[in-house]
Amino acid sequence: MPIAPRITVVEDEDALSVLLRYNLEAEGYIVETISRGDEAEIALREKVPDLLILDWMLPGLSGIELCRRLRARRETEILPIIMLTARGEESERVRGLSTGADDYMVKPFSTPELLARIKSMLRRVNPSLLSHVLSFGDLKLDREQHRVFRKERELKLGPTEFRLLEFLMQSPGRVFSRGQLLDNVWGADIYVDDRTVDVHVGRLRKAINIGRSLDPIRTVRGAGYSFG
Repeated sequence: MPIAPRITVVEDEDALSVLLRYNLEAEGYIVETISRGDEAEIALREKVPDLLILDWMLPGLSGIELCRRLRARRETEILPIIMLTARGEESERVRGLSTGADDYMVKPFSTPELLARIKSMLRRVNPSLLSHVLSFGDLKLDREQHRVFRKERELKLGPTEFRLLEFLMQSPGRVFSRGQLLDNVWGADIYVDDRTVDVHVGRLRKAINIGRSLDPIRTVRGAGYSFG
Protein backbone atom coordinates (compact mmCIF):
# COMPACT_ATOMS: atom_id res chain seq x y z
CA MET A 1 0.00 0.00 0.00
CA PRO A 2 1.24 3.54 -0.77
CA ILE A 3 2.25 5.71 2.15
CA ALA A 4 -0.92 7.70 2.83
CA PRO A 5 -0.84 11.51 3.09
CA ARG A 6 -0.89 12.79 6.68
CA ILE A 7 -3.47 15.37 7.72
CA THR A 8 -3.58 17.20 11.04
CA VAL A 9 -6.95 18.57 12.18
CA VAL A 10 -6.89 21.34 14.80
CA GLU A 11 -10.49 21.74 15.97
CA ASP A 12 -11.92 22.19 19.48
CA GLU A 13 -15.48 21.09 18.67
CA ASP A 14 -15.42 17.40 19.58
CA ALA A 15 -18.30 16.37 17.33
CA LEU A 16 -16.78 18.07 14.28
CA SER A 17 -13.33 16.70 15.06
CA VAL A 18 -14.70 13.14 15.22
CA LEU A 19 -16.65 13.66 11.98
CA LEU A 20 -13.59 14.95 10.15
CA ARG A 21 -11.40 12.12 11.40
CA TYR A 22 -13.97 9.51 10.34
CA ASN A 23 -14.38 10.90 6.83
CA LEU A 24 -10.68 11.55 6.26
CA GLU A 25 -9.67 8.08 7.42
CA ALA A 26 -12.39 6.61 5.19
CA GLU A 27 -10.59 8.33 2.28
CA GLY A 28 -7.34 6.65 3.28
CA TYR A 29 -5.56 9.55 5.00
CA ILE A 30 -3.54 9.25 8.21
CA VAL A 31 -5.19 11.68 10.63
CA GLU A 32 -4.11 13.38 13.86
CA THR A 33 -6.61 15.53 15.77
CA ILE A 34 -5.66 18.27 18.25
CA SER A 35 -8.08 20.46 20.20
CA ARG A 36 -5.85 23.36 21.33
CA GLY A 37 -3.84 25.88 19.35
CA ASP A 38 -0.85 25.89 21.70
CA GLU A 39 -0.66 22.08 21.67
CA ALA A 40 -0.88 22.11 17.87
CA GLU A 41 2.06 24.51 17.66
CA ILE A 42 4.20 22.10 19.70
CA ALA A 43 3.07 19.06 17.68
CA LEU A 44 3.79 20.81 14.37
CA ARG A 45 7.32 21.58 15.48
CA GLU A 46 7.91 17.86 16.01
CA LYS A 47 6.19 16.56 12.87
CA VAL A 48 4.93 18.42 9.79
CA PRO A 49 1.92 16.81 8.06
CA ASP A 50 1.10 16.99 4.36
CA LEU A 51 -1.89 19.24 5.03
CA LEU A 52 -3.38 21.14 7.99
CA ILE A 53 -7.07 21.77 8.69
CA LEU A 54 -7.17 24.65 11.15
CA ASP A 55 -10.09 26.16 13.07
CA TRP A 56 -10.08 29.95 13.46
CA MET A 57 -11.13 30.07 17.13
CA LEU A 58 -9.12 27.80 19.42
CA PRO A 59 -8.23 27.71 23.13
CA GLY A 60 -4.61 28.35 24.04
CA LEU A 61 -3.69 30.03 20.75
CA SER A 62 -6.01 31.23 17.99
CA GLY A 63 -5.94 29.58 14.60
CA ILE A 64 -5.18 32.88 12.91
CA GLU A 65 -2.11 33.43 15.13
CA LEU A 66 -0.97 29.83 14.72
CA CYS A 67 -1.24 30.23 10.94
CA ARG A 68 0.86 33.38 11.10
CA ARG A 69 3.56 31.63 13.17
CA LEU A 70 3.62 28.61 10.86
CA ARG A 71 4.20 30.83 7.83
CA ALA A 72 7.15 32.45 9.63
CA ARG A 73 8.93 29.08 10.06
CA ARG A 74 10.97 27.62 7.19
CA GLU A 75 9.68 24.09 7.88
CA THR A 76 6.02 25.10 7.56
CA GLU A 77 6.06 28.16 5.30
CA ILE A 78 4.56 26.17 2.39
CA LEU A 79 2.43 23.76 4.45
CA PRO A 80 -1.04 23.60 2.83
CA ILE A 81 -3.58 25.09 5.30
CA ILE A 82 -7.37 25.02 5.06
CA MET A 83 -9.00 27.28 7.64
CA LEU A 84 -12.43 26.54 9.14
CA THR A 85 -14.53 29.29 10.67
CA ALA A 86 -18.03 30.43 11.51
CA ARG A 87 -17.07 33.89 10.22
CA GLY A 88 -18.53 34.28 6.75
CA GLU A 89 -18.00 38.00 6.16
CA GLU A 90 -15.80 38.91 3.20
CA SER A 91 -13.46 40.97 5.39
CA GLU A 92 -12.86 37.95 7.64
CA ARG A 93 -12.17 35.67 4.67
CA VAL A 94 -9.67 38.18 3.36
CA ARG A 95 -8.02 38.35 6.78
CA GLY A 96 -7.71 34.57 6.98
CA LEU A 97 -6.24 34.26 3.50
CA SER A 98 -3.88 37.20 3.97
CA THR A 99 -2.53 35.58 7.15
CA GLY A 100 -1.39 32.63 5.09
CA ALA A 101 -4.27 30.16 4.77
CA ASP A 102 -4.48 28.54 1.32
CA ASP A 103 -8.23 27.97 1.47
CA TYR A 104 -11.15 28.94 3.67
CA MET A 105 -14.41 27.13 4.50
CA VAL A 106 -17.32 28.59 6.46
CA LYS A 107 -19.19 26.41 8.96
CA PRO A 108 -21.43 24.57 8.43
CA PHE A 109 -19.72 23.24 5.31
CA SER A 110 -20.17 20.31 2.94
CA THR A 111 -17.91 17.39 3.88
CA PRO A 112 -17.69 16.12 0.25
CA GLU A 113 -16.64 19.63 -0.83
CA LEU A 114 -13.94 19.73 1.86
CA LEU A 115 -12.65 16.31 0.75
CA ALA A 116 -12.56 17.49 -2.86
CA ARG A 117 -10.63 20.63 -1.90
CA ILE A 118 -8.13 18.57 0.11
CA LYS A 119 -7.48 16.23 -2.81
CA SER A 120 -7.12 19.13 -5.22
CA MET A 121 -4.71 20.96 -2.90
CA LEU A 122 -2.53 17.90 -2.30
CA ARG A 123 -2.38 17.20 -6.03
CA ARG A 124 -1.39 20.79 -6.74
CA VAL A 125 1.21 21.16 -3.98
CA ASN A 126 2.78 17.69 -4.18
CA PRO A 127 1.46 15.53 -7.05
CA SER A 128 3.62 12.58 -5.95
CA LEU A 129 1.44 12.12 -2.84
CA LEU A 130 -1.46 10.92 -5.00
CA SER A 131 0.44 9.50 -7.99
CA HIS A 132 0.63 5.75 -8.53
CA VAL A 133 4.06 5.95 -10.20
CA LEU A 134 7.00 7.96 -8.83
CA SER A 135 9.90 8.74 -11.16
CA PHE A 136 13.28 10.36 -10.69
CA GLY A 137 15.84 10.21 -13.48
CA ASP A 138 16.14 6.57 -14.56
CA LEU A 139 14.47 5.30 -11.35
CA LYS A 140 10.77 4.42 -11.33
CA LEU A 141 8.62 3.14 -8.44
CA ASP A 142 5.18 1.66 -9.13
CA ARG A 143 3.04 1.81 -6.00
CA GLU A 144 0.19 -0.34 -7.30
CA GLN A 145 2.36 -3.19 -8.56
CA HIS A 146 4.91 -2.74 -5.77
CA ARG A 147 7.79 -2.81 -8.26
CA VAL A 148 10.91 -0.68 -8.74
CA PHE A 149 12.88 -0.22 -11.98
CA ARG A 150 16.16 1.45 -12.86
CA LYS A 151 17.22 1.78 -16.47
CA GLU A 152 14.25 -0.49 -17.30
CA ARG A 153 15.74 -3.21 -15.11
CA GLU A 154 13.58 -4.45 -12.22
CA LEU A 155 15.19 -4.18 -8.79
CA LYS A 156 14.53 -6.46 -5.84
CA LEU A 157 13.69 -4.54 -2.67
CA GLY A 158 12.45 -5.76 0.69
CA PRO A 159 9.19 -4.27 2.03
CA THR A 160 10.96 -1.82 4.36
CA GLU A 161 13.36 -0.65 1.66
CA PHE A 162 10.41 -0.16 -0.71
CA ARG A 163 8.56 2.03 1.82
CA LEU A 164 11.74 3.96 2.57
CA LEU A 165 12.38 4.66 -1.11
CA GLU A 166 8.73 5.59 -1.67
CA PHE A 167 8.78 8.08 1.20
CA LEU A 168 12.03 9.70 0.05
CA MET A 169 10.86 9.93 -3.57
CA GLN A 170 7.72 11.79 -2.50
CA SER A 171 9.82 14.80 -1.49
CA PRO A 172 12.98 15.10 -3.61
CA GLY A 173 15.55 17.44 -2.14
CA ARG A 174 14.03 17.55 1.33
CA VAL A 175 16.26 16.46 4.21
CA PHE A 176 14.69 14.04 6.68
CA SER A 177 16.14 13.29 10.09
CA ARG A 178 16.41 9.69 11.22
CA GLY A 179 13.56 10.34 13.65
CA GLN A 180 11.31 11.58 10.86
CA LEU A 181 12.11 8.53 8.75
CA LEU A 182 11.38 6.24 11.69
CA ASP A 183 7.98 7.88 12.28
CA ASN A 184 6.92 7.92 8.65
CA VAL A 185 8.30 4.60 7.39
CA TRP A 186 8.21 2.37 10.48
CA GLY A 187 5.45 4.21 12.38
CA ALA A 188 5.50 6.24 15.59
CA ASP A 189 4.19 3.28 17.62
CA ILE A 190 7.05 0.94 16.72
CA TYR A 191 10.27 1.22 18.71
CA VAL A 192 13.47 0.92 16.71
CA ASP A 193 16.64 2.94 17.16
CA ASP A 194 18.32 5.36 14.75
CA ARG A 195 20.87 2.75 13.73
CA THR A 196 18.06 0.79 12.09
CA VAL A 197 17.56 3.65 9.62
CA ASP A 198 21.25 3.61 8.65
CA VAL A 199 21.16 -0.15 8.08
CA HIS A 200 18.11 0.02 5.79
CA VAL A 201 19.44 3.05 3.90
CA GLY A 202 22.58 1.00 3.27
CA ARG A 203 20.51 -1.92 1.98
CA LEU A 204 18.46 0.41 -0.20
CA ARG A 205 21.56 1.98 -1.70
CA LYS A 206 22.99 -1.45 -2.49
CA ALA A 207 19.75 -2.46 -4.21
CA ILE A 208 19.25 0.62 -6.40
CA ASN A 209 22.82 1.59 -7.30
CA ILE A 210 23.51 -0.85 -10.12
CA GLY A 211 26.61 -0.65 -12.29
CA ARG A 212 27.92 2.90 -12.46
CA SER A 213 24.60 4.50 -11.58
CA LEU A 214 24.74 7.64 -9.50
CA ASP A 215 23.55 7.31 -5.90
CA PRO A 216 20.35 9.43 -5.55
CA ILE A 217 20.41 9.19 -1.74
CA ARG A 218 22.45 11.90 -0.06
CA THR A 219 23.74 11.68 3.51
CA VAL A 220 23.53 15.10 5.17
CA ARG A 221 26.02 15.14 7.99
CA GLY A 222 24.40 15.85 11.35
CA ALA A 223 20.92 16.05 9.80
CA GLY A 224 19.84 12.84 8.08
CA TYR A 225 19.13 11.80 4.49
CA SER A 226 17.85 13.40 1.32
CA PHE A 227 16.81 12.01 -2.06
CA GLY A 228 17.86 13.58 -5.35
